[in-house]
Amino acid sequence: MAMVLAGTSLAFAAGAQTNDGDTTTAVDVHGFVSQGFIKTSANDYLAHSKRGSFEFSEAGINFTKSVTDDLRVGFQLFAQDLGPTGDYRPKFDWYFLDWRFRDWLGIRAGRTKIPFGLYNETSDIDAARVPILLPQSVYPIDHRDYLLAQTGAEVYGNVRLGAAGSVEYRAYGGTIFTDPPKPPASGISVDDLQMPYVYGGRVLWSPIDGLSLGGSYQALRFDWTYQLSPELLGPLQTVGVVPAGVGPSLATKFRVKLWVGSLEYQAGPVLFSAEYARWIGEFESLAPKLLPPHVVNERYYGMVSLRVTPWFTPGIYYSVYVPNVEHREGRESHQYDAAVSFRYDLNPHWILKLEGHYLEGTAALDKDLNGGVEAKDLTKTWGMLLLKTTAYF
Repeated sequence: MAMVLAGTSLAFAAGAQTNDGDTTTAVDVHGFVSQGFIKTSANDYLAHSKRGSFEFSEAGINFTKSVTDDLRVGFQLFAQDLGPTGDYRPKFDWYFLDWRFRDWLGIRAGRTKIPFGLYNETSDIDAARVPILLPQSVYPIDHRDYLLAQTGAEVYGNVRLGAAGSVEYRAYGGTIFTDPPKPPASGISVDDLQMPYVYGGRVLWSPIDGLSLGGSYQALRFDWTYQLSPELLGPLQTVGVVPAGVGPSLATKFRVKLWVGSLEYQAGPVLFSAEYARWIGEFESLAPKLLPPHVVNERYYGMVSLRVTPWFTPGIYYSVYVPNVEHREGRESHQYDAAVSFRYDLNPHWILKLEGHYLEGTAALDKDLNGGVEAKDLTKTWGMLLLKTTAYF
């Protein structure tokens, strides 16, 4: 994969140099390669981390080109390995046609990044932030396929408000192509996944230099069919979880609405941000006892970093995730995460990061990754150490 990316980069870079002086023929080429390490004191998280895992790597290369003064095109090829996911399968992360008519009006079409919160659009750019992991309550890395980009179109712009600053807006609609969701239990398989729609938008207001206040909203729907094995269907019908006459195929619609309020303030070398979000999920099926008809997540964090020198920036954050606001008791009902990060810029194209986490709660832990152990039976308090190095150009 690295050889393919390197060869493609050199070919495009050479092509970009053949037309010096004509800005519409130049191709901007950027790329990155990262390798990380995860170690947890208890519980496997993202990978088999209790024993230490190097299954935390990614590579990408992107190309953008101004075809005319108003039209720009671009795409990114990306591959990653994160525990049981990715396995270095290359894919087009995003691609777009971008028509910018005025500062206050532009249109993009293709697979465009989703403007959600402050940092979703840059979540794939390690060099753009201090922490290795963004606060996982709002930016869960294992939800990347659902949150990073959508296939469709968007309208965007920046409106000047005089003494009141400026407002940036983005509104989008389309769909998301992804793999079927993980079955909720053994004996259940998932097929015929479709996403009829995704739509949303974000508004960011900058009343003064360094301050941004914003709100984001997203709505999407998944349709799929659960296939229940005979060994599972019978007992579920006996206890009334699945009504008699329903199954083995169970058609399901899953509607999700997400919103987040955002604040970011930068004063010199200090950057502070905080976000509060709620994700609302609703299942529609003939087995409401098996699939909850309504559940609300609560997600929020506060984060601050200080650029001490041009090459050293520490940061801290505290992140909270509650999967069901009506059930807050028990270790499986929350995850509190206190993190400290250290970023070292070794040179303009190479960074090294060290990060430690103290976590309380098991809400975001994967049962299959932890050998089938339920979240309520995993270790309540645990620690995590991460190392990561990234080269980029």
